Amino acid sequence: MNPADLGLPVDVPSTALFTDHYELTMLQAALANGTADRRSVFEVFTRRLPEGRRYGVVGGTGRVLDAVENFRFDGAVLEFLRERAVVDARTLEWLASYRFSGDIWGYPEGEVYFPGSPVLRVEGSFAECVLLETVILSILNHDSAIAAAASRMSSAAGGRPLIEMGARRTHELAAVAAARAAYVGGFASTSDLAAGFRYGIPTVGTSAHAFTLVHDSERDAFTAQVASLGGGTTLLVDTYDVAEAVRTAVDVAGTGLGAVRIDSGDLLLVAHRVRQQLDELGATGTRIVVTSDLDEYAIASLAAAPVDAYGVGTQLVTGSGHPTCSMVYKLVARAASADPKAALVPVAKKSSGGKTSLGGRKWAARRRDADGVAEAEVVGLGPVPAALAGDQLATLLVKAGEVVTREPLEAARDRHRAALAGLPLSATQLSRGEAVIPTEYV
Repeated sequence: MNPADLGLPVDVPSTALFTDHYELTMLQAALANGTADRRSVFEVFTRRLPEGRRYGVVGGTGRVLDAVENFRFDGAVLEFLRERAVVDARTLEWLASYRFSGDIWGYPEGEVYFPGSPVLRVEGSFAECVLLETVILSILNHDSAIAAAASRMSSAAGGRPLIEMGARRTHELAAVAAARAAYVGGFASTSDLAAGFRYGIPTVGTSAHAFTLVHDSERDAFTAQVASLGGGTTLLVDTYDVAEAVRTAVDVAGTGLGAVRIDSGDLLLVAHRVRQQLDELGATGTRIVVTSDLDEYAIASLAAAPVDAYGVGTQLVTGSGHPTCSMVYKLVARAASADPKAALVPVAKKSSGGKTSLGGRKWAARRRDADGVAEAEVVGLGPVPAALAGDQLATLLVKAGEVVTREPLEAARDRHRAALAGLPLSATQLSRGEAVIPTEYV
């Protein structure tokens, strides 16, 4: 059995209601005036990166494909729409047989992106494409924000493993998506069992302060844990006095104790003291895991500390201050009529206020210098220059309504590692700055 095939329960029968009311009112009007069947091109992009960020990370592509496949208006959903008079009878009839039949191109998951990058392109009739706006944006905005935060934290960790442990700080289903995105961004494991079941992410976990407090003494708690889980377990040593707890931990588990976890205090100072104490007790191989509301800056500040792993929760699942990527889903081209042979006409919003967009069906490529380091994100219309033909970023994900590109999560994780390695070194700096490479329009 492949757990990923089972999915997880949600509160509605399908992904079709993960949308906004106005998508359906637009559909109804378009069906009535004949524009619903016009061939259209929608693109997902962001006008700017979150303040101070130097690159973005594409997260959630696999979940988008699942959502498109499951975008079905079954009987219960149609009855809900009928009872609420959301749309008329003709539109309900159209929705009853809805199946996305178009094409989707996109940056593969784990790839990096920049302002203006056409992260996803959805092509089909106006009617079938417009309905997917909200569910696509909700997934990409959330997962890409988490993946970007995870990537920054992973870079700050300098190769030390990171544990995702933010399930109790967000919605229960968002927690599963966050663990998935964090894994793409470089985290090694998660505490969330649903994420392990759904996506095969390694799971870890030992005990909380409650386990120590329920026992008559810290020694009793450690003895019970070691007896059950073995000497390689991780013992939490900051419930009472850290130094005393470390002595007790080694006394109970022996010098082969797997790890100790520190969850409070001046982590830099405490980690040094604990490392010295462990070494003096002969537990030279015992690792030190730190938790306690870490973000990328706190992790970076511990670079010189004798820390072996980090556990990150709240700051990760909230995007470390940027819980969305501000991606938008815009119509960039449409046919002049419902004739399948009608040429596509570029369209774009021209209003003031910084919300303009560039019309036309676009391609994207990453130009590199002689050493293979990225120097520009090139976005263009029309033919792709021969010099950039081999560096295009988008891949075909859905063809004529059928998903044609699925990959294991490990592939996205490996891709991100390679994509980050192909950027200028300043990409991983935590100091505020602009996008590490410019976006050029041709």
